[in-house]
Amino acid sequence: MFKRSSSFLFALAGFAVFVAAVLWRSGQPIVFHNIAVEDRVVVSAPVLTALYGGDRFLAANLEAIRLSATAVDQGQADLHYLVRAQVVVARLNACHEDNYYLANGLLTWGGAVAEGNDVLRRAMNCRFWDGIPPFFYGVNLAFFEKDKTQAVQALELSAERWPENAVTLRRMAIMLRAEALVDEHLAVNYLMQQRDTTQDPKLREMLDKRVVRLQGLIDLRAAQRRYEQAHAPLQDLQQLVDSGEISMLPQDPLRLGYELRDGRIEFRELKIPGMESQQ
Repeated sequence: MFKRSSSFLFALAGFAVFVAAVLWRSGQPIVFHNIAVEDRVVVSAPVLTALYGGDRFLAANLEAIRLSATAVDQGQADLHYLVRAQVVVARLNACHEDNYYLANGLLTWGGAVAEGNDVLRRAMNCRFWDGIPPFFYGVNLAFFEKDKTQAVQALELSAERWPENAVTLRRMAIMLRAEALVDEHLAVNYLMQQRDTTQDPKLREMLDKRVVRLQGLIDLRAAQRRYEQAHAPLQDLQQLVDSGEISMLPQDPLRLGYELRDGRIEFRELKIPGMESQQ
């Protein structure tokens, strides 16, 4: 009986000391020093699993909630912390939906392309029914890494898993596949074949516009070759009209047009503000 009373009193005394320390600390002024803050600690997946009683799915849920609530402050993301924390969540539960959404938005489009895509690859393999991870992955490959071959495969996988958007996704895959061809004549023939065989009127209309656009590029490049054989290297597209090589510059049905880039006529691409440096 005496031993139990002693243990209770000891625990009570310890709790009292703890409360007193907390109250004292809360009353102290906060002092900021000009000291570089070290990177935040990220607990590894096996340790988190043990801490949450062996339930890795619970660990993934709580860690995802914590990092989404604490990793962004005043519009600035703690990218180094997010990279490590979101990879840990993906190891705990690669199927975690919030994690791959956050990874795509905060990592991939925040400068950590490889790390964000790694989380998406894990989600693609785990969420075999979900077409969104391969869609995100395919767009990232095409936009950031210029890997159109792998991007096409990802978009086609997305179309298989996402039937309600299959037409749009396959349309994107067709566009990328055609642009990946080195010879523009092969590309236009491929587009024409796809246009003539598709049963979807909206897809046919879009393919027809791309055929017209690509044919305009072919005509411009042919005129450039003729001009440069007779004159000097081309400096401006208007020179093709002034020299009589073509009667007028072709109209792009997508309203983007064409441009002379490094001595070669190319499609003018749609620019996303703030992302030019990452392309």
